[in-house]
Amino acid sequence: MLHFIPTPIGNLEDISFRCLKLIETAEIVFCEDTRVTKKLISKLCEKYKISTNIKKFISLHSHNEKEILAKIDPSIFEKNTLYMSDAGVPAISDPGAELADFCIKNKIDYEVLPGANAALLAFAASGFKDTKFLFFGFLPHKGKERQSALEEAMNCGYTAIVYESPHRIKKLINQIVAIDSEREIFAIKEATKLYEKKFRLSAKQMDELLKNLNLKGEWTVVIKGEKKSFCAITPNDILELSLPKKQTAKLLSKITGRSVKELYQEMI
Repeated sequence: MLHFIPTPIGNLEDISFRCLKLIETAEIVFCEDTRVTKKLISKLCEKYKISTNIKKFISLHSHNEKEILAKIDPSIFEKNTLYMSDAGVPAISDPGAELADFCIKNKIDYEVLPGANAALLAFAASGFKDTKFLFFGFLPHKGKERQSALEEAMNCGYTAIVYESPHRIKKLINQIVAIDSEREIFAIKEATKLYEKKFRLSAKQMDELLKNLNLKGEWTVVIKGEKKSFCAITPNDILELSLPKKQTAKLLSKITGRSVKELYQEMI
């Protein structure tokens, strides 16, 4: 049988006893990165004084999963088999969904175990009282696709949860400021780790804070949902219009709350 094993996102003690028992008895391990998984299992064995009998590790990630699954013999899952992502719950901004779909289509028994998840952790820690939220994972890295995805997250009417790398966190917050500088956001970096940090500020305040902050570590950003009616026109829509820069700056000021002068200076 196949078990999807959620792995710690920073703290080894977040592994469950049930997961440890399955790791002990596993014969085959599919994983996102064999090097990462072997290192994790070694640390778990050392910490919890367990031993394993794993005979084979198979790399299965977003770039090869369709190819691997097209060739694999379903009978392999008659053995004690695991799937482990690098960190967190498989299929949540990590590979795993293709494998679950393969199991369903081939009538293979599988089970997903509960475990550490940065999105749920951040939502619970945010203190935002809206019980509805949308998870957007990692946004596209650049261009119009990124801008459109962020505008969708901010205008969806619900609390939105976004993952971000330390290399792009400043860019993300700056883009949020450009859309709504007063929007309240909650951000957590290095969740569950020794140097975990949490912040709940307006986007504008967060933008200032990041100028003097160590950005190391993965970030989860929770954007408070905007319940009042909002303009359907986005800043990007206005920038695409053939208008004089001063008029464009005035329109952008109306929907973002930023000063006309500041916006005009950015355009020239």
